[in-house]
Amino acid sequence: MRTPGSTLTIVSAFCILSAVAPAASGDRIVLGNVGKANSAASIHTRPNSRSSVYYKVKPDAYLIVRSFRSAAWMQVYMNNGAYGYVESKLVTQLPYEVTGKAPARSTRGYLASRGSRTPLAGEAGASNVADYATQFMGTPYVWGGNDVYRGIDCSGFVKKMYGAIGKELPRTAAEQAMVGEPIYRLENLRKGDRLYFWDKNRAKIGHTGIYLGNGNFVHSSSGKHGVSTDYLGSQKWLRILVAARR
Repeated sequence: MRTPGSTLTIVSAFCILSAVAPAASGDRIVLGNVGKANSAASIHTRPNSRSSVYYKVKPDAYLIVRSFRSAAWMQVYMNNGAYGYVESKLVTQLPYEVTGKAPARSTRGYLASRGSRTPLAGEAGASNVADYATQFMGTPYVWGGNDVYRGIDCSGFVKKMYGAIGKELPRTAAEQAMVGEPIYRLENLRKGDRLYFWDKNRAKIGHTGIYLGNGNFVHSSSGKHGVSTDYLGSQKWLRILVAARR
C-alpha cells in the first residue's frame, strides 16, 4: 500500500475511481476510504443481509467505503454515484481517503460528511435531488409516512426530495404525475427526472421514484421495505412505467 497523498487507482466491477489522497480543495470531495474485502462479500441494496444483492466481490478486492449509522454495515460507493451496503466484518477500512469530483452545485461536501444528510434548500437543478435522495438509503417504508429518517412512502419521499430544492409537489403519485414537463422516451430521461408506475390493483398510478442515470432509480419501496435503488430496464419496472416528468 502506498503512503497517504500518493495516487492509487482502484478498479473493480463496481467501483472505478482514482486518487487516494487527503480531501482536496476546489471541486473535489471525500467519497470514502479505501476498503479491502477480507473474504468474498455481497454488496446489498439495503443494510440487511436479506435484501437484494447488487454485486459479489472476491477476497482482497478494493472498494470505496464509508461509515454508516449502523456499525454492522458500511456503505460502498458505486459507479452511478449511489451507495450500496456491505457487512463491516467482511471489509477492512484503511486510513486512505478517496476523493472524487464534486457534483456541479454550490454546496460541496455532502458525501464527505460520513452519513450526514445535508438539506438542499435554495439550490436549483433536479440532478441534485437524485444525489441527495441516495443519502436516505435504508429509511424504512411506511404507508402514508413523511419522515425521511423514521419512515416514508414513495410519493412522500419524492415530495420531500423535491421540496428540498424549493419545488412543491402534490402528495400522491397520481397527482404528481400531472405536474411538470412530460418525458416521452426512455432515452430522453435525465438524472433527477420523476418516474411514475401503474398499480393494477388500484387501476391508477400508484408508485414513483427518481431517476439516477445509467438505468437506475431510487424510491421508497414497500417490496424492499425502504428507500433503495432498482434497475429501470428490468421488465418488472418497464412494463408498468407509464409516465415521467421533469
